[in-house]
Amino acid sequence: MAGKFELFKDKGGKFRFHLKAGNGEIVLESQGYESKDGAKKGIASIQTNAPDAQVLDLTA
Repeated sequence: MAGKFELFKDKGGKFRFHLKAGNGEIVLESQGYESKDGAKKGIASIQTNAPDAQVLDLTA
């Protein structure tokens, strides 16, 4: 099963999303957005920009 984004409203009334792996585990939690449209734009940004994102190891 492929990963999926879940869009929801938090207890404080802000819109947030999770990216869940195929096994249902949350691998990304968004910030809070004032509007649903803002959260959808955040999802779209990840879908567009993340496939080629660099991995920077800052532990060294």
